[in-house]
Amino acid sequence: MSTTTPAATTTTTADRPGGTGTHHRARRRRSLALRPGSWLVWAALAFFFLNLLGVIGAVVLNSFGRTWFAGWAPDGYTTGWYSKAWKEFGLGQVMWVTIEVSFLVVALSLLLAVPASYALARRDFPGKRLLTTLFVLPILVPPIAYGIPLATVLYKFHLAGSLTGVVLANLVPSIPFVVFTMTPFIEQIDSRLEAAARMCGASTRSVLVRVLGPLLLPGMLAAGILVLVRTFGMFELTFLTSGPDSQTLIVSLFSAAFSAGIRTPQSIDAMAVIYTASMAVLLLVALRFVNPTQLVARSSN
Repeated sequence: MSTTTPAATTTTTADRPGGTGTHHRARRRRSLALRPGSWLVWAALAFFFLNLLGVIGAVVLNSFGRTWFAGWAPDGYTTGWYSKAWKEFGLGQVMWVTIEVSFLVVALSLLLAVPASYALARRDFPGKRLLTTLFVLPILVPPIAYGIPLATVLYKFHLAGSLTGVVLANLVPSIPFVVFTMTPFIEQIDSRLEAAARMCGASTRSVLVRVLGPLLLPGMLAAGILVLVRTFGMFELTFLTSGPDSQTLIVSLFSAAFSAGIRTPQSIDAMAVIYTASMAVLLLVALRFVNPTQLVARSSN
């Protein structure tokens, strides 16, 4: 003789009062009931991003619009403003100068800062703390604070107004930036690797090229890309030391928007879109390939 339990009378732990399902539903309701302070924070963030999207969207739309005097959208669209801006502002030359300055600053910063980082990481010497403090000052102090006296010195020696002056000015914050990126990276590399290579008869050059080089390469890549992004977007130092033939993209954009003369707003907006798109690509590359913390951990394993 078999007995069956009706489905209507079957209960589970989740359906009982105080069961798991009721507990989970209560927790979800409590998580949705945000405090007033949380609502204010989310509302402020939403307001900020909506305004940012509106500003960027207006510039992008105007750069493609034929005319836009009223309404929510331009009266027709065209890509002609980009070609006009390219010819009017000489963006071919400007982009070449920007690339040249950025890569020269990256190369010289790595060349000068990596040995300094190695000395700070491996050696103890008198004045090390003072030297570290001097390195950190250009990073903490706003560029305009030391940019004006720096530009004065460069003009005195007839270096400002040229590509050399722009590169020298941008090296001032870039070298300390590389130093503070590479020093902890080098500290994570076991010094016994170098000692073992020397005991096996390796010369200093072989130790640098075959032992330290492969281990330092990820850190140098990280520091180089970060300096590239920083130099590409550096305005103050470049503006104070550049001349007509040594302006980078951001300085040319500022000059086009605020210098004397009548210029088409759509052309200026097209130039702004080119600059913003270039910076976005560099930032995406930096975020995708550069993570100094992970690189240091990877080198130490």
